[in-house]
Amino acid sequence: MKSNPKLNHSASHLLAAAILKLYPNTKLAIGPAIEEGFYYDFEFENPLLESDLPKIEKMMHKIAEQNYDVKKIDHYQYDFSSQPFKQELYDDFVKENKTITYYGFVHPKTNENIFTDLCAGNHIQNTKELRHFKLISLAGAYWKGDAKNKMLTRIYGTCWETKDELDKYLQILEDRKERDHRKIGKNLNLFTFNLLCGQGFPIWLEDGMKIHNAIRDYVLKLDKKYGFVEVLTPHFGEKKLYEISGHWVHYQDTMFNPLKMDNELLVPRPMTCPHHIMLFDATRRSYRELPIRYSEQSRLYRYEKSGALTGLERVRAMDLTEGHIFARQDQIKSEFKHLYKMILQALKDFNIEIDHVSLSLRDLNDTEKFFKNDDMWNNAENDLREVLKELKIKYKEFIGEAAFYGPKIDFQVRTSLNKIITMSTLQLDFLLPSRFELKYVDENGKQQMPVLIHRGLIGTYERFIATLLEQTKGNLPYWLSPRQVTIIPISDDQNDYCQKLYEKLLDKDINVNVDLRNERINKKIRDAQLLKTKYLIIIGKNEIENNVLAIREYGSEKTETMTLPKFLSLTKKLIKNHK
Repeated sequence: MKSNPKLNHSASHLLAAAILKLYPNTKLAIGPAIEEGFYYDFEFENPLLESDLPKIEKMMHKIAEQNYDVKKIDHYQYDFSSQPFKQELYDDFVKENKTITYYGFVHPKTNENIFTDLCAGNHIQNTKELRHFKLISLAGAYWKGDAKNKMLTRIYGTCWETKDELDKYLQILEDRKERDHRKIGKNLNLFTFNLLCGQGFPIWLEDGMKIHNAIRDYVLKLDKKYGFVEVLTPHFGEKKLYEISGHWVHYQDTMFNPLKMDNELLVPRPMTCPHHIMLFDATRRSYRELPIRYSEQSRLYRYEKSGALTGLERVRAMDLTEGHIFARQDQIKSEFKHLYKMILQALKDFNIEIDHVSLSLRDLNDTEKFFKNDDMWNNAENDLREVLKELKIKYKEFIGEAAFYGPKIDFQVRTSLNKIITMSTLQLDFLLPSRFELKYVDENGKQQMPVLIHRGLIGTYERFIATLLEQTKGNLPYWLSPRQVTIIPISDDQNDYCQKLYEKLLDKDINVNVDLRNERINKKIRDAQLLKTKYLIIIGKNEIENNVLAIREYGSEKTETMTLPKFLSLTKKLIKNHK
């Protein structure tokens, strides 16, 4: 759904007007429209609670019903004495030579102005259009997004043109809550966090590790199929390594500080490309060897601000399905097509829904972030455009989103919180081979510089699993499920039989549990279903006597009887077909 920015911008002003009516000493910050609504940041005298939002909404409706015109106020003298954030914004605008404008709520008959805000405009004409809105939530937000500044209270809301649109959007929000991987992970006992283990460092629980390992097994097989060789490199790099590569200059703010050990400054690695470059450069290379494809399930460490940490989506320690390809320039297109096919197969097998493909390019005006070499950039960007065109891929171009060393093709997904994040990536890099003076010997015996392609197959395990949980609501396919089978005896008389059946299924590498608790069978079935167990095997006297299994599939109330060999054949087929 696409919201109306004018409507939501005016709704943010309506919120601020209501706040000043209810809490006159509140300090106002900013209140823009956003993709699906609006927010406004405030500094309150006393903490605001979620339970206060209905009262604020009621005041917003009361003001809107007065049918105030939303008008630009000329020659207005704003009283900044009690509004320091507005004063700071005003001073910033003056320094930047920006036009200063004000907008207010003005009564059409009496010309009374009940609320005025420092604002660039883009509003509706009258508050009577503000009928269908809802305040959604509270959050903390630093003034100007800087952790050194004051923490303000942010109120989120949304406004729509019709009640049906508002109701539909609120239902979408409810669905997103159900899809939030943090909630699903907690309910299914997949992962947790503990402050004593450090913020942003996930702890994988038993069932979470089963998912993690199933993905790893798949990735290793796919890497092998597509010509990658698996390597393992250190979790640390000398600071000088990242200075040569340029990562220290460009990403220092998101890297952990070095550990001083003897005469070394060791940095917990934020990426593995410099390590793989060292591998390539360890021996003399011939053109006949290229392309060389290294893969590694890389443990990386990145310093994310505490306010940005979001479950598994943004963490400080992560495992990346990483790959680096060293190739000749004449191999660039064929290698990108080869890698695109690989990524497409992975996303298909995992049934991941892609929002769009992006081509991330440099910003010509940003000479600090992007290495200055016009020929390099032009060639690299044109190569990727041609690859996308030849593969007939629809894509969007994004200026300024390239890596500092080259352009990239990104596969983007939308999270349950409606954020766009990168899942898979292919990045073309002429810069790092140059900085490390990499060479190979061509067919004429002359030294040439290879190109480097960075490949993130499915991104990090953390972000990928978060996406899987959100897109499936935790109902993972059988081949990825940590609870493929749960065996439930009808009575204690069947416990020994169920235990032996458990061991048989365990030998077949099935994620199986046996529930021998002293509980009612209906409770055992319900508990297994809450954990989204794919198949329940219910064993009673009849099943033992006839040497069969009573099987109930997740989401079904029907019970089917089949032999053990038939069931094993079924599960084998599910795994083979990634179902």
